[in-house]
Amino acid sequence: MVVEDDNSEKPLDLFLKIGLDERTARNTIVNNKVTANLTAVIHEAALTNGCNRTVGNLLYTVATKFPANALVHRPTLLRYIVSSKIKTPAQLEAAFLFYSSIGSENFELKEFEESCGVDINVPIEDIERTVNEIFEENKNVILGQRYKTNVGDLFGHVRKRHPWADPKIVKQLIDVKLYGLLGEKTAADDEKPSRKKKEKQAKTESIAMDTHPPPTSEEELNPFLIFPQPEENFKVHTEIIFSDRPVLRVCNTREMLEKHLKATGGRVFTRFPPEPNGYLHIGHAKAMFVSFGLAKERDGCCYLRYDDTNPEAEKKEYIDHIEEIVRWMGWEPFKVTYTSDYFQDLYDLAVELIRRSHAYVDHQTPEEIKEYREKKMNSPWRDRPIAESLEVFDQMRRGMIEEGKATLRMKQDMQSDNYNMYDLIAYRIKFTPHPHSGDKWCIYPSYDYSHCIVDSLENITHSLCTLEFETRRASYYWLIDALGLYQPYVWEYSRLNVTNTVMSKRKLNRLVTERWVDGWDDPRLMTLAGLRRRGVTSTSINAFVRGIGITRSDCSVIRLDRLEFHIREELNKTAPRTMVVLHPLKVVITNLEVGSTMDLDAKKWPDAQIEDSSSFYKVPFSNIVYIEHTDFRMKDSKDYYGLAPGKSVLLRYAFPIKCTEVILSDDKETVVEVRAEFDPSKKTKPKGVLHWVAEPSPGIDPLKVEVRLFDKLFLSENPAELDNWLADLNPESKVVVPGAYAVPSLRTAAAGDRFQFERLGYFVVDKDSTSEKLVFNRTVTLRDSYSKGGK
Repeated sequence: MVVEDDNSEKPLDLFLKIGLDERTARNTIVNNKVTANLTAVIHEAALTNGCNRTVGNLLYTVATKFPANALVHRPTLLRYIVSSKIKTPAQLEAAFLFYSSIGSENFELKEFEESCGVDINVPIEDIERTVNEIFEENKNVILGQRYKTNVGDLFGHVRKRHPWADPKIVKQLIDVKLYGLLGEKTAADDEKPSRKKKEKQAKTESIAMDTHPPPTSEEELNPFLIFPQPEENFKVHTEIIFSDRPVLRVCNTREMLEKHLKATGGRVFTRFPPEPNGYLHIGHAKAMFVSFGLAKERDGCCYLRYDDTNPEAEKKEYIDHIEEIVRWMGWEPFKVTYTSDYFQDLYDLAVELIRRSHAYVDHQTPEEIKEYREKKMNSPWRDRPIAESLEVFDQMRRGMIEEGKATLRMKQDMQSDNYNMYDLIAYRIKFTPHPHSGDKWCIYPSYDYSHCIVDSLENITHSLCTLEFETRRASYYWLIDALGLYQPYVWEYSRLNVTNTVMSKRKLNRLVTERWVDGWDDPRLMTLAGLRRRGVTSTSINAFVRGIGITRSDCSVIRLDRLEFHIREELNKTAPRTMVVLHPLKVVITNLEVGSTMDLDAKKWPDAQIEDSSSFYKVPFSNIVYIEHTDFRMKDSKDYYGLAPGKSVLLRYAFPIKCTEVILSDDKETVVEVRAEFDPSKKTKPKGVLHWVAEPSPGIDPLKVEVRLFDKLFLSENPAELDNWLADLNPESKVVVPGAYAVPSLRTAAAGDRFQFERLGYFVVDKDSTSEKLVFNRTVTLRDSYSKGGK
């Protein structure tokens, strides 16, 4: 076995710090050679304080596979891994091959970087194009095997063509394409191999279950398989393990379970418990997907429960918004409840907690409580008589004690290694009316006290939350065990963070209240109301959440372009095409009679297989049309497809035109008008195709609209990490174009209508629109079609 220095960190702890799962870490320390190699690698990489799982897994591979003939180069490779220049298994394998071939000889870094794809970013459109080709090549096989298709084989085909592509994006694109080809799963697709039920082991009156079942390959196909069925959850008999009452897993008596199963009928019961202190953001979309999605998957029930225990921060506006946005996201609550519905039950249970000597009234100030907790010292009021705590707690309830002069604290474990066991506050005094219960109460329960109790009272089978609450699990089970209540199954998953935005409600609230943005539904925010106003659909948000998966891996921030991919994927199929010119440049067609107009057919769905009258809209064509200013240059070039003196372009759905004259302003530089001739026979075949808008009748300007171009709210990918995060706001995050021209058919557009402005992107009619002026918000750009055609 490995002999450890008393002063050195144990290998197991070191391996867990770099993100290895416990099983892998324990298997590693059994092998002396691998243990020594991995320990050396961690020290060489200067990561003894830990790192994320992705880097940790790469370090483990280096420790087990690095070519022995090139050990002198291992520190160089580790620097590339730590700096994330090498970040995928494919890059690492390429690095191993490179070092195997050169041994201990010196080499050029440039040659090494080229061999393993350093700084090579494969555009998502290139990956998508390849995925489409591979699906076309294997279409018959995929249609035959349906969801039993080996996704790994498809992945391998992509990797052969794009070895440095981001594997997560590849997997996501394959999943989206598979769904697009096959549609929803059928009953046959969902057939799973039968599982052997675990044998019952009659041990004690109580029943326990490990809260971290190991992952299976099936989970990758259906994320909800990570959760146990109710009958699996409550029929596994093992010893209960207590160590000074830190309960970290389900421990229910048969009597509790029989009562629980009678109430639920054996169905899954979950809850989505937002606090009504602001608008919901995209992180809540994942929480909804997990809680409502699991209930739907298992034919169960999901509560919408308002965690309304802090009346100072809560508003009726937020309560109304939450219920409305939950339904917009496609979820239907089993019941809408409030923690405040249970205030009397919670108070009665607090009294019982005092009677059982598990709570006491404390008179320390917040500063004193903080100091004592940091020093792991008991409050001087901790051992006051039960009768005295009961009396003072009643005085608190009746409003006889001032705010801040007393709290009810749980008598937990001040010597625990878990800060969330340091006698958490259960009740505090607040002389503030409550938005739901009015002025009935002047003491309010804390989240740590109320959350687990209401879970139990509502017979929740699966209490699901994000990983930052994992350390509170000890307190969760401590409290409901101390009260002898039914215990739900607790499972934490990674939260959703997206680049170039902030998700903290405190930060969002500051952006709104200090008017850095235009309200909670500002289209630049990642609030669900903001995304909806921007034109994003709930189905594309849910597809995005499904694509990133549900795991316990505390992932890094998800790139915004992954969300944009799903938005484009849907809008490409549902948003009709139309034409709008943002910065109009007047073009006078000299060989078309003044006052002459003709109606042309333009396609709403250019890729439609079957066309009828609904597939077209009418656009007027006259002797005065408008194109984008950026679609004209005074000097032509080979890589430019716009209009230039003496050059021809095709006006989309209309005719080729050729520039014959340019009118400049007095400064002899600014182009104010272009004159051109059109080819009515269409024999001219120019390469460039431009969108345009014409005067509908002589002397009448086209339909004038306002267009708001939205971009990333912050310049940095992770502004939340910055000390002065407000200084990182993108000054170009909102650009208003007040005088854009649109085709006449848009005149009847209504708020919420979505369109693809050809060559510009996807847009939605904003709620600020009036009968006099339409306002459009840009939802997302077209990848790069506009830059190719207009630059």
